[in-house]
Amino acid sequence: MRNLSRRAFLKSASAATLAAAALRGFAEPAKQRVFVASNSPDGVLAYDWDGATGTLSPAGVAAKIKMVDWIAFSPGHEYLYAACEVDTFNGKPTGEVASFRVEDGDLFPLSTRNSASKGTCQVAVDKTGSVLLSADYGGGSAASFKITDGKLSEHVWTQHYTAHGPNRDRQKSAHAHFCSYSPDNRFAYVNDLGGDRIHIYHLDTETAKLRHAGTYHGAPGSGARTLHFHPNGHTAYCVNEIVSTVDVLEWHKSNGLLTLVTRIQLLPAGHHGPSRACDTVITRDGRFVYFANRLDNFLYSFKADPETGALTPMVRSSCGGKTPRNFTLDPTERWMLVANQASSLLSVFARNPETGELANEGKSVAAATPMCIAFVQQQGG
Repeated sequence: MRNLSRRAFLKSASAATLAAAALRGFAEPAKQRVFVASNSPDGVLAYDWDGATGTLSPAGVAAKIKMVDWIAFSPGHEYLYAACEVDTFNGKPTGEVASFRVEDGDLFPLSTRNSASKGTCQVAVDKTGSVLLSADYGGGSAASFKITDGKLSEHVWTQHYTAHGPNRDRQKSAHAHFCSYSPDNRFAYVNDLGGDRIHIYHLDTETAKLRHAGTYHGAPGSGARTLHFHPNGHTAYCVNEIVSTVDVLEWHKSNGLLTLVTRIQLLPAGHHGPSRACDTVITRDGRFVYFANRLDNFLYSFKADPETGALTPMVRSSCGGKTPRNFTLDPTERWMLVANQASSLLSVFARNPETGELANEGKSVAAATPMCIAFVQQQGG
């Protein structure tokens, strides 16, 4: 693992940070396996994580499956699911979704299925572990699959979206980009970046079928990319890729609908030119929220009101490379890991759990076109 600035990094991971972690009851972290989705022929890469030093060590190829954009664990981390952004699979013009059994830090193939259309970019598992949703950016579609002992059925529900937005370069057609579930698992959500909207569905976990419940309409030309729910159970954040804003939303438990509370700007005043906001990380206690931008290449830290989800900006900081596609906290929440797609680097930054502050200098290790990072140990486990 090469140092970007060893002195600055060690200073950021100082005794004060470690003492704060100790006060919060963290035990000495054990080494553990990390999987990384790679948009390359190797597919899923393996790394060993040392939580005491914040060090990633390459551990080979975990699953040789082409062009993996996203990986997601089952609730108990017994199984891993992958979204493969290919244009054809099994002789059909679709992407691929795959499942694996996880055992002793290794992956064992269980099933592969056709998605609804080409360019599958994300998958999400519901809270019961019985439903998988997939989103197809290229084909503008979504699909659901029934899960049995980690194995995927053929898709039982599909939807091909037709809405498009005013941005001529990015929104000529629908682009389904992200699937998620409500805090109570009764509703499912599909973000359509091309149509500036979030499609809302009733979720039947017995059949894995979805039924339309409503639509959230974002600002025209904004590009609704991802949706994440705050631990308070009623706030959600929708990152708008094209304009680099965040819609802070109120989630309504009775009907699953979303309403706009406020809109947050991620770019500095006077910024001109294109920008691409992408992903969100929320701490377990709901006190801090982080957003990433993959064209201007920064992480943006916010304090969050645990009760209301309201955001107060802190500081923009380095992502450690180019195009931060995905990022995540390690299980101790003392380190932030970033998948820098364009520079083929995984970057690690120290984090102060008390203040939420991220070190502006980190250290990086090579990873072929990293797209998504997932710890085998469950967060908080």
